[in-house]
Amino acid sequence: MNEEKRNLSLGGHVGFDSLPDQLVSKSVTQGFCFNILCVGETGIGKSTLMNTLFNTMFENEEASHYQNGVYLRPRTYDLQESNVHLKLTIVDTVGFGDQINKEDSYKPIVDYIDTQFENYLQEELKIKRSLFNYHDTRIHICLYFIAPTGHSLKSLDLVTMKKLDSKVNIIPIIAKADTISKSELHKFKIKIMSELVSNGVQIYQFPTDDEAVSEINASMNVSHRSKWGNKTVRARQYPWGVVQVENESHCDFVKLREMLIRVNMEDLREQTHARHYELYRRCKLEEMGFKDTDPDSQPFSLQETYEAKRKEFLGDLQRKEEEMRQMFVNKVKETEAELKEKERELHDKFEQLKRMHQEEKRKVEEKRRDLEEEMNAFNRKKVAAETLSLSQPLKKDKDKKK
Repeated sequence: MNEEKRNLSLGGHVGFDSLPDQLVSKSVTQGFCFNILCVGETGIGKSTLMNTLFNTMFENEEASHYQNGVYLRPRTYDLQESNVHLKLTIVDTVGFGDQINKEDSYKPIVDYIDTQFENYLQEELKIKRSLFNYHDTRIHICLYFIAPTGHSLKSLDLVTMKKLDSKVNIIPIIAKADTISKSELHKFKIKIMSELVSNGVQIYQFPTDDEAVSEINASMNVSHRSKWGNKTVRARQYPWGVVQVENESHCDFVKLREMLIRVNMEDLREQTHARHYELYRRCKLEEMGFKDTDPDSQPFSLQETYEAKRKEFLGDLQRKEEEMRQMFVNKVKETEAELKEKERELHDKFEQLKRMHQEEKRKVEEKRRDLEEEMNAFNRKKVAAETLSLSQPLKKDKDKKK
């Protein structure tokens, strides 16, 4: 039942008006984290912009143009300004746009963003969670660097931003925009925005609901570009002159830093959690079978979800077990049939060898009988010959006596 809320007046000071101060004190004690993803080709100026944005020199390892693929290199730094601590993570896309075949260049970036979402989700699903001191590595902002061609976006840029726009806040930046004239830059910006709209690419819109920053955020929503130079002098030297980085008549760098860090950093963090992470979390939990309502639009409890998934899992397990058992029975039958066939073949071969052996034995017996008959005949002849030879000397002796 929806109860009507009543407004009551207090008779004196209670003290809950200090809640904002308590929140600020707690936040300052815990510190903040901010994670930036820089997407762009090698040598386009990602490291230089990061150094200039935070007015320091980060560790920069120069990358070559001969990478076999795209890999992401995250680096985390602890920064402090006044009494506020910021854990800053800068993720660089090493090798992006350097391969001949750029078809799958966006996949490592998408996989990295999803991995950070998954890590946070797994921490949320633990029985014993520690989110208060968990290092949140979810990407809060993607600075997408566009080469200052003055013509149109590359296919790689459109495909990559389209794959990322539902996963991260994207701010496209025209890199080294001071290398083209103001008129060309204006036309280039219009061309880029037109292509982004026609291809359905959603980029981050600075919030305009707060009256204090609505005017400057509204102007920045149509001015996503930046130019930067050397950290020491904060300028870029050309034969025709010097472009001053912090001169707002020369470039939008000051506005960009103000919008990203001073005005909208917390909104970027909130959008990452409330929009992009929630979308990932919802899709992931739906894949796992969790839902808020049943088919009759009635609330669906976690226990019911667990029981339903458990029954579904046991059903799948029994079905797979039955399939494996049937496969085993069929395999045994096939093996038995093969063994019987081999046994029959061996039996036939044994019978054939047996018959051959008997035939050979019969032939040997016949030869033995023949040989025995020949030996007997030979012995008879021998005896007869011996008898004949003995009888002849006796006859001669008788003749001599006479």
